[in-house]
Amino acid sequence: MSEVDHQPLDAGRPEGMTLGPSGLMDILGVAAVLLDADGRIDMWSPQAQELFGYTADEAVGKYAAVLLVDSAHLDAAVRLFEDVMETGRSWAGAFPIRCKDGRTRLVEFRNVRLTDSLGDCHALGLATDRSRLQTMERGLALAYQLVAQSPIGLAVMDTGLRYLSVNPALARMHGLPEDDHIGRPFREVLPRPEFRQAEETLWEVLGTGVPVVDRYVVGRTAADPDSDHAWAVSFYRLEDQNGVVLGVACSVVDVTDRHSASMEADRARRRLALIADGSARLGTSLDVERTARELADVVVPEPADMAAVDILDDVLEEEGAEPAEDTAVFRALASKTTQPTRAARMETGPEVVVAYPPGHLAALCVRTGRPQLITHADAGDLLRIARDEDAAADLAEAGVHSAMAVPLIARGRILGVLGLGRARDPQPFDEDDVTVAWELASRAAVCIDNARLHQRLRSTAETLQRSLLPQLRPCHPCLEVAARYRPAQSSSEVGGDWYDVITLDDGKAVLVVGDVMGSGVPAATTMGRLRTAASTLAALHLEPAQILGELDKIIQGREHADHSIATCVLAVYDPDRGECRVANAGHLPPIVVRGGERPELLDLPTGTPLGVGGVPFQNTVVRLGLGDALVLYTDGLVETRDQPIDERLAVLVDLLHARDRSVEETCDRLLTELRLPGCRDDVALLIARSRPRLLTVTPAG
Repeated sequence: MSEVDHQPLDAGRPEGMTLGPSGLMDILGVAAVLLDADGRIDMWSPQAQELFGYTADEAVGKYAAVLLVDSAHLDAAVRLFEDVMETGRSWAGAFPIRCKDGRTRLVEFRNVRLTDSLGDCHALGLATDRSRLQTMERGLALAYQLVAQSPIGLAVMDTGLRYLSVNPALARMHGLPEDDHIGRPFREVLPRPEFRQAEETLWEVLGTGVPVVDRYVVGRTAADPDSDHAWAVSFYRLEDQNGVVLGVACSVVDVTDRHSASMEADRARRRLALIADGSARLGTSLDVERTARELADVVVPEPADMAAVDILDDVLEEEGAEPAEDTAVFRALASKTTQPTRAARMETGPEVVVAYPPGHLAALCVRTGRPQLITHADAGDLLRIARDEDAAADLAEAGVHSAMAVPLIARGRILGVLGLGRARDPQPFDEDDVTVAWELASRAAVCIDNARLHQRLRSTAETLQRSLLPQLRPCHPCLEVAARYRPAQSSSEVGGDWYDVITLDDGKAVLVVGDVMGSGVPAATTMGRLRTAASTLAALHLEPAQILGELDKIIQGREHADHSIATCVLAVYDPDRGECRVANAGHLPPIVVRGGERPELLDLPTGTPLGVGGVPFQNTVVRLGLGDALVLYTDGLVETRDQPIDERLAVLVDLLHARDRSVEETCDRLLTELRLPGCRDDVALLIARSRPRLLTVTPAG
């Protein structure tokens, strides 16, 4: 909207002309009285009647001195009249006047001599009540001093938004003398774009009459062209006593300090919110790479436009190793940018290895353990930020102008570096940004270190777990056997699931699947002890219930503070009788798959888990003909957080109804169909299908 769109409200009339009475003359009620050369009243205004009480009929033709002056002051009045008429000098002052009601009031006069076209002289007296005039004068004097000395900027503009007056305070704010404001439009005095909204608001106030109070305007004036200032402005329309629009008035208060404090408080709130949000979003998993990505997500797009998380290669590869002194070798685990530039396509992942020279910001962070800040980056600085010259060119293309690197330190050890760059935001990084980044980096470093240690412990437990499971493919002359072990797919530690197939010297086979409650190395260790004990006890040709009873005693007899509990199902297959003797210690029931029939969940006495003690276990005899299969499994195959176990067992039974050509295929299909992504539990699966006895040929002696 331009000034052309906003025409003054009195457009079309001569400048300064109003439609009705206005101004001080009306407020003071100035009376006009015209006397002839003899002192008779020749003309009498309505204001004179209001001031003195006489009507025009009562006053015109009378001697003014006789009508209006008390006898005590008559001579003085005559002398003043004669002096004005003889000399032509004007006279001004206060004189006591007798009013029609008998009161005497002090009246302020302005008397001048007038000459008409015939050369005759007249005396014109302009009069107003003395007390009213003094009140007005005091008010004007006070208003002038208030305006002139006020620290608040004040201005009056006409209906075209041209300055009529400004006080010294506003002139200082604008950096322009008071006289240079007069007659100039608002847009010319304040030409910068940030004041256009204020101009629009002035036009609205002028047109609607609705005032605007305490609105913020932020910008720069000639008084301080290099710094932003903030002002609280109020606009209101000016009208005379008859409602005629005179213009608009402005009051302006410099609130730069308050605005700066408010902005700083707001920045502090944002920093605290960012740290709080980062704390909630960091460390949601015990995975180093994912935690690095979480850190990059937290710092982009605020406070940085791009971020990279590099972890020292020695930290990920070897416990206790120290980085090389000449070159810092990192693995680039995560990066993120707000712009789809070439810099955003930086490769990351544990396999991406980068080496930084000693002068690189990341290397300096590792060497000093302190953040490194570049407020205004040039081409040389970009080489100290990027991976190589090509990456530096990408950063230059993206407009990176400020950067920092913050060390990732946990438990007194430097793990890596968080690198940040700013391109879209024109403000460079400052010390406050460094503080926020360092706080987030410190919290992320602890999460990364926890994940690193956990992954190492998990790897150890998984290695131990696999080493304790049967290393060779289970084999028995009367059984087709397949088995699988799968560790947890999430960041949870490896559990204590196991399976075993034990061939006895009398041709029988012992099938075992168990699950030690807990995780990590302790669970794997307990699992190894139980597996070894079960194999030893099975060789004694004990009944399944007896074996479980002995295993229960072994767990109860452990001298460890963390008393273990395990579930287990154990079956002894007798191929000569075509049957299995099965006992259960708190485990999920096995499933029997028979040709032409629906698979069946065995209805066994559940028993108590191993380690509880005090409850005997029971044997159950199950027929297992040729071609029939027995399926043993741990709960990691079927349990989920959001589905009832009965529904999942029904799905397992349905999957077993479609028989595969081999038990190996069945194992793979069950794991594919039932194992959910991110499963937080181990799985042990054992399938044994009866078959005709394999003949073995013994070479002749």
